[in-house]
Amino acid sequence: MKPDRESATKSTVETALNAVVRGGGRPETADIRASLVNAGIPADAVEVTAGRTPTGLAADAVEAAVRDGSNCIVAQIRTGTVAVTVLPGLDSGGCLVGVRG
Repeated sequence: MKPDRESATKSTVETALNAVVRGGGRPETADIRASLVNAGIPADAVEVTAGRTPTGLAADAVEAAVRDGSNCIVAQIRTGTVAVTVLPGLDSGGCLVGVRG
């Protein structure tokens, strides 16, 4: 992947997710996914972890990832903040272990 494209995708992810957290509260998995897709990222390139535990409690953090070539733009949403980085993609073709789409 070319650095300019990677930079543009990272910026798109960061902008979309910061808009979601500005709404206040803890965004749900579906809201995070929708914000990325609405920002122009193909739905099949988006992975998001569960926003709730199996017992129904809100997760401390939610991770979202976007496959971009051989790399992944990975974001963590925690207490109203978004941290975004670029990591190598998994050999399986995904970005997050245990998450499919």
